[in-house]
Amino acid sequence: MHDIRVIRDDPAAFDAALARRGLAPMSPEILSLDAERRTRIAAAETAQAEQNRASKEVGAAKARGDEDEFQRLRVLVGTKKDEVAAMQAEASALDGRLRDLLMTIPNLPLDSVPEGKDESDNVEIRRWGEPRAMDFAPAEHFEIAGVRPGMDFATAAKLSGARFVLLTGAVARIHRALAQFMLDLHIDRHGLTETWTPVLVLSEMMEGTGQLPKFGEDSYQTREGWWLIPTAEVTLTNTVHGELVDQATLPRRMVAHSQCFRSEAGSAGRDTTGMLRQHQFEKVEMVSITDADTGLAEHDRMTKCAEAVLEALGLPYRTIVLCTGDMGFGARITHDLEVWLPGQDRYREISSVSYCGDFQARRMNARYRPAGGGKPEFVHTLNGSGLAVGRTLIAVLENGQQADGSVDLPAALHPYLGGATRLTAEGTLA
Repeated sequence: MHDIRVIRDDPAAFDAALARRGLAPMSPEILSLDAERRTRIAAAETAQAEQNRASKEVGAAKARGDEDEFQRLRVLVGTKKDEVAAMQAEASALDGRLRDLLMTIPNLPLDSVPEGKDESDNVEIRRWGEPRAMDFAPAEHFEIAGVRPGMDFATAAKLSGARFVLLTGAVARIHRALAQFMLDLHIDRHGLTETWTPVLVLSEMMEGTGQLPKFGEDSYQTREGWWLIPTAEVTLTNTVHGELVDQATLPRRMVAHSQCFRSEAGSAGRDTTGMLRQHQFEKVEMVSITDADTGLAEHDRMTKCAEAVLEALGLPYRTIVLCTGDMGFGARITHDLEVWLPGQDRYREISSVSYCGDFQARRMNARYRPAGGGKPEFVHTLNGSGLAVGRTLIAVLENGQQADGSVDLPAALHPYLGGATRLTAEGTLA
């Protein structure tokens, strides 16, 4: 959420930043609401002062026996009391309208973010690895002979409908091994704190990280009012919701492996085959809570943490910076990692690493107490996939596939698979 004081101080700069996201100016509407709200607050404060003065004079009139003045002042006190209540109610309603409006406005991009309308304007900043030359036509993950016995879409559709998968046997074990490998890498090498979180959260938590109120249709809500998390970003980031923490405890670097749930409301017709885009999937999510001075450095660090997973698995990838038109709602800057999928002959997103500044912290009212003293400041937040487990499984299977339908598995996974090095064409580990 945005700081109204920043908008008041420089509305032109605010609108210019929104324009970079392709949005129309919003400062006139915001400032009009804000001015009306402040007018009501000032009027309520004036009426309250008049009520307080009259209340004092009531006692004085009673003490000197001036009954007429006593009655007049008592009526005045009652009138002012009603006026104050009405003005406070109006100010409160306007405050709510202003907050609701601010909650729907996306974060402002950093000046360094490239301007653009969509993903075609994203900018590649580096690549790692070379796609393997194959002397056969590479298949997509679900078409590989050794994968078919363990990746069942028909049974999943019978159980749950479209965009679900049932993993069994060796494929399920590889999927699990990937998640364990990612966790161990982030914990042992990168110093992240393993965290296990709920997958059901309150509406306030979804508001805190920006999924609500604008994107409710993208998530699932239970009859009891809980929301199924679209990513553990929601739970990890909200661990500081409403908190005032000491700067000495920052940065807080966390990682969680969780189930994630998304309705995919805006993706009709996209990636309907295979398990690239599912309603239920798993991710290893990284979240950092930092102070105002170290957020951007932490963004680079977190990007490297995600890249390290792909490099350890030997998967070619490229790192891009998203343009202003393709960036997520809460981000100030985002790095996407795109892994090479030979079955599609293209790079596909496998991780987004975003720096949000104090945007989420304002929604959560999460602050830190500066080590040197002074006024509390809002924390800065970051989140990134480290990685999406299902998409990493796809990449491992497609990049390791062989002409006979078997799959050579990355050496980093061998210890997690009981020493097995390949998925046979029959669908077993060997």
